[in-house]
Amino acid sequence: MEHHREDYILSADKRQYGKLDLKGRARAMRHQPTAAEDDLWQALRGGQVGAKFRRQHPIDRYIVDFVCIDAKLVVEIDGGSHLDADQRDYDAGRTALLAEMGFRVLRFANARVLGELEAVLVGIQAALHSGR
Repeated sequence: MEHHREDYILSADKRQYGKLDLKGRARAMRHQPTAAEDDLWQALRGGQVGAKFRRQHPIDRYIVDFVCIDAKLVVEIDGGSHLDADQRDYDAGRTALLAEMGFRVLRFANARVLGELEAVLVGIQAALHSGR
């Protein structure tokens, strides 16, 4: 099977990819999702919302929960640790770097995904349509 250069999407920082073991870490995270991540993935996978998403995908030196490469849309699911001031600062820096790369970031709390999945999906679909 012949592959063309445009078939590959390299979104991770090549210098950091091996050093930080982004591939191994992303794989491990895919095998141990939170309940909210698993519920959302079951609703996103296979283009069910009209766009292809990847889960636990490396971008630069980070691993994002979900990304639609075509729409440059990142979806993050935040647990309780994201309420901590240091974690909020880290998240803000990460969001700023992703924005510099052209990505939009949507954040949803675990509880919202688990309790209001349909509303979360509506928000994701709205973001997909507004970014095209």
